[in-house]
Amino acid sequence: MAKILNYEEEVLSQAKTRRDTVEFITIVNDLWYDKSIELVLFRNPLIDKRANEVLNLINYAKEFVSKPISIHDALDVAKAIRQIDLPSAKLDIGKLAYECYLNNEKGSDKVAFVKNKLKGATESVNIQPKDVVLYGFGRIGRLLARELMSKMGKGSQLRLRAIVTRGEINQTVLEKRASLLSIDSVHGDFLGTVETDVENNALIINGTTVYMISAKQPENIDYIQFGINDALIIDNTGVFRDNIALSRHLKAKGASKVLLTAPGKGIPNIVHGVNHKQHNLDDVDVFSAASCTTNAITPILKVLEDNFGIKKGHLETIHAYTNDQNLVDNMHSKYRRGRAAALNMVITETGAGSAVAKAIPVLKDKLTSNAIRVPVPNGSLAILNLQLRTIVSRERVNSIIKKYALEGDLVEQIKYSLDNELVSSDIIGSTAPSIFDSKATITDKETIVIYIWYDNEYGYSHQVMRLAKHIAKVRRYTYY
Repeated sequence: MAKILNYEEEVLSQAKTRRDTVEFITIVNDLWYDKSIELVLFRNPLIDKRANEVLNLINYAKEFVSKPISIHDALDVAKAIRQIDLPSAKLDIGKLAYECYLNNEKGSDKVAFVKNKLKGATESVNIQPKDVVLYGFGRIGRLLARELMSKMGKGSQLRLRAIVTRGEINQTVLEKRASLLSIDSVHGDFLGTVETDVENNALIINGTTVYMISAKQPENIDYIQFGINDALIIDNTGVFRDNIALSRHLKAKGASKVLLTAPGKGIPNIVHGVNHKQHNLDDVDVFSAASCTTNAITPILKVLEDNFGIKKGHLETIHAYTNDQNLVDNMHSKYRRGRAAALNMVITETGAGSAVAKAIPVLKDKLTSNAIRVPVPNGSLAILNLQLRTIVSRERVNSIIKKYALEGDLVEQIKYSLDNELVSSDIIGSTAPSIFDSKATITDKETIVIYIWYDNEYGYSHQVMRLAKHIAKVRRYTYY
């Protein structure tokens, strides 16, 4: 006979859980807006989240680390963080709660425990805010604008000051730009306010002025007249792709660094977390954030190369259609891409296989690659078929990748999925560029097939943000 549960006790327990969750959310937002301290839960953002979203993340954390971490544990740690004098920081409260559990600290002084764990956080890092200009305002540009404004906090890191587009800027154009920023068919509504300022040719985003600048030539812009100095120009137009073309941005008054949101030629192609520390920021002015696919596969390939060695392999990326394709059948400069994007699977090429070598040189000429564009607007999948240098098991491969998703230099890049029902729409909105599908791993001696999902817009945009903060030298103390 089934055990009869005490319904009244369940109701009281549920009410306490919801109350604790609301209190936790309040502390998370207070820490962010008052102290520029951002709390995340195993790399998942917590700012401006609702109670049910936080509880779902707690459930994921419990399954992920296989330990009974609860919202009450997270609340206790958050209260402890609030009592400590810390500089601007980004802290993984899931990791702290997990470590607290491992150290049997449930009944102990949480403040002392957290203070000891965060003793590396000092005021010695002098962060100067960096002005940012978005050159182009397409899919990636608008997502970057959303994130830059949502995560501005007290403005101690990146400050979006202007957006550059071609063509006349008038009331109609401003209203259309504002609408595209506010409402998105894939990513939903912007959780903020967007107004137009026709007199100053600007958008007022969350109460902050962002100038709209019209320009045909990047070198002709005078950013200083808008009060913008020493700016990082994030070029997401795709028009300028090599060092000579991108360096034109540096001739503009008030510009100092350039970041391309696409693969670049003759410039460092960076996958943040993998090779972002290999270049002296004082010696290099133009960078590339590589492609969304390269950012998805490179972290996983690094883990596999470092632990097992890779002989050779093939990448097949199943990619959402993009604006480069036609809505209906029409002429196109490339084969097959002229066919209706929302009606066909379209075989095309990808340079991601060779591009990986720019971040992991040992993989040069070891990977072939191809792509299939499919009728979804966002959310892609990379399939890696690899020959390793050692015999492995499915359990061994999964356990190694899970370890890297929990700790080390790639925790922001790799999300480890435990979901048996994972499909492309589920990964929309993920901040990790690489979502490892642990349930889909196939091994046969030294041959492995692994599946990596990625939000080719949102996840990639977060990689661009991470790299931008690194280039601008505004990365805060982090505890992951």
